[in-house]
Amino acid sequence: MDSPISNDLTQREGDRFEVVFQSASAAPISTDAPRPLGEESGPNSEELLLAAVANCLASSLLFSLRKYGNEPGPIEAFAPATLVRNDEGRPRIGEMDVRIRLAAAASTLRPLPPAIDQFAGPCVGTQNLLAGSPFEFGSRTGTESC
Repeated sequence: MDSPISNDLTQREGDRFEVVFQSASAAPISTDAPRPLGEESGPNSEELLLAAVANCLASSLLFSLRKYGNEPGPIEAFAPATLVRNDEGRPRIGEMDVRIRLAAAASTLRPLPPAIDQFAGPCVGTQNLLAGSPFEFGSRTGTESC
């Protein structure tokens, strides 16, 4: 089941990029770097990474709960992180803590333990981060690599 996916990014001004998603129904977004590099006119890469992981986990939990016949109501996710510096002094996300809140009381959901035990497994983004999935840098023409 190999399904190619992609996003196109185009620099617009300074460190601001327009992101066009493969999905025809997804509206483009603008990203920007934090000051002093950018103007903070949109989410930065760290915020997008946190949003992707939180969205993936919340969506997977919703799927798992519904699989067992639950309608948990609106789900909220909160994804704080800590930026740290690595050995080279470069900023990295050192810790990420995704917290998910359900509108429904846990006592009204059936059977909650199996749904909780298995929801993170199907989450593509989270599992890729945990596995350290390989990726490559390169230009569109293939003539240069970063």
